[in-house]
Amino acid sequence: MLRFSANLGMLFGEVGFLDRFARARAAGFDAVEFPFPYAHPQEAIVERLAAARLEVVLHNLPAGDWARGERGIACRPERRGEFRDGVGLALEYARALGCTRLNCLAGSADGVPHAAATDTLVENLRFAADELGKAGVRLLVEPINTRDMPGFFLNTSRQALALMEAVGSNNLWLQYDVYHMQVMQGDLARDIEHCLPKVGHVQIADNPGRHEPGTGEINYGFVLGWLDRLGYAGWVGAEYHPATTTEAGLGWLEAYR
Repeated sequence: MLRFSANLGMLFGEVGFLDRFARARAAGFDAVEFPFPYAHPQEAIVERLAAARLEVVLHNLPAGDWARGERGIACRPERRGEFRDGVGLALEYARALGCTRLNCLAGSADGVPHAAATDTLVENLRFAADELGKAGVRLLVEPINTRDMPGFFLNTSRQALALMEAVGSNNLWLQYDVYHMQVMQGDLARDIEHCLPKVGHVQIADNPGRHEPGTGEINYGFVLGWLDRLGYAGWVGAEYHPATTTEAGLGWLEAYR
């Protein structure tokens, strides 16, 4: 049976970040994930995790200045040093929180020649995969649709698999976001099956609107059952904008269980 984690970057948004852990436990989640923990002291997050008896299954590497619109720096040649420093910071948090998966956002290559951006991304991923591997932490990379993030450098599962082959590390995995892949390419069942040996984490939301499963065009009754039948053994992250409140929209989870 699949295991589900609550993405605290989107769910339980009625309360502050540190108060979302208890809400996730009360809603029936055993694990959480979030984009960035870095605005909060490690000790404060550890305390909330312990109180709510939750596991952290994923967070992102630092991705530049999010408030100013940056969505990753891994493909930017002039930011190599900052990227490597971010790997170190992410590992500090991962160790403290007991998190064994870190996701890398490629970002935008606006103004950078494609070949230079690709070479930089490959080099940075090799570095991060090696450093994280020494600590027993998996590195993930995520394709994201160009409608939600115009100019994002990595957009499809095919691109991601080719990138992973170029990096050549056994510690680089695909973060497969069903919502992003539906927007960019569709044919989800076959694509998931093809990618599954390289998938280290799955995230879900429906389309359009990026709301909870069951609100749009994706047949999650089939998709979740398909993942289960294929033998996917990782976590499935609920990363969506609730149509109303998080708790009111959890019928999809109860239906699956």
